[in-house]
Amino acid sequence: MAIINSSSAYLLPPSTPRFLELSIPPSSSTPPKPEPLPSAGQPTSDMERPRFVIEAAEAQQIAKRSGLTLRQLLPTLVESAQSLARPPISKYHVGAVGLGSSGRIFIGVNLEFPGLPLHHTVHAEQFLVTNLSINAEPRLQYFAVSAAPCGHCRQFLQEIRGAPDINILITSSQNENDNANPQGDTGIEEEFEFNPLSYYLPERFGPDDLLGKDVPLLLEAHDNALSFSEFSNGEITGDDLKYAALDAANMSHAPYSGCPSGVALMDVEGMVYKGSYTESAAYNPSLGPVQAALVAYVANSDGGGYERIVGAVLAEKADATVKQEHTARLLLQCISPKCELKVFHCISLKKKSKNPSA
Repeated sequence: MAIINSSSAYLLPPSTPRFLELSIPPSSSTPPKPEPLPSAGQPTSDMERPRFVIEAAEAQQIAKRSGLTLRQLLPTLVESAQSLARPPISKYHVGAVGLGSSGRIFIGVNLEFPGLPLHHTVHAEQFLVTNLSINAEPRLQYFAVSAAPCGHCRQFLQEIRGAPDINILITSSQNENDNANPQGDTGIEEEFEFNPLSYYLPERFGPDDLLGKDVPLLLEAHDNALSFSEFSNGEITGDDLKYAALDAANMSHAPYSGCPSGVALMDVEGMVYKGSYTESAAYNPSLGPVQAALVAYVANSDGGGYERIVGAVLAEKADATVKQEHTARLLLQCISPKCELKVFHCISLKKKSKNPSA
């Protein structure tokens, strides 16, 4: 059994739909328009496989060959990133491409689930940040996105330390402006207009309003000191799925309720994908642990359908004020009816504190 805790890419078979392929812009002295996606089974570039993470060295090589900086490379990848989205309800594909402080490039897309209330949706920006988190990327510096972030996402991003300084480019706005000043004397930098998050959400509400300065924020290391209790809603065994869920729960960002949780999913091939519950200061933009695990699944499953998920474990506190079990069962039952969910209850080894994040 292999545990997926970071995004990776695999070569796709010839039968793979073209929406799972990403393209790289050709070398050019000016910022290129996004290239059309190559035909299925006929990759023509470095991104011939479904990519949700591009390592720093490779990203530098691609940018250099294209005559771009890393920042300028981001919007050229957005259109191809959109093709990886799964929005069967709205049919509205959103793609986000971000640059982390390590120099790696990350992809985020929107996920929708027919048969469920719309609030189960994963927004592209949530996918992007979760992708950074599962890959232990400490900081999001820039990202380009195909449409303006909704208020929900602007709020979700506030959980990152230094959020107001994250720089955002909306490619649909750039297209509407027809890349203002394309032949001006100011150079290609003018082609890409990034604005800080504070520009899009000037009067922000966030962690600073509710938490102490020493509380770890999203993308920072968390250790919730959880361990399994003797009384759990499932058998106590040594299986990897259970402990992957516990590991995810220990990395959960839940400072407002003090109710961390994690989910681990297993597919038909025995691969394990884990995700951590992430809270927002505004509550509603919080991302559930099943959705977080589905981000890992989509990023690593070669485009596999959700019906390939056959097992799941949820780890959460038995006395949690905010519980995930019922909504986790609802979501999994809808997207993969044959998936068996087990719930294991945790106890915290931390001393109780008045601060709910402790």
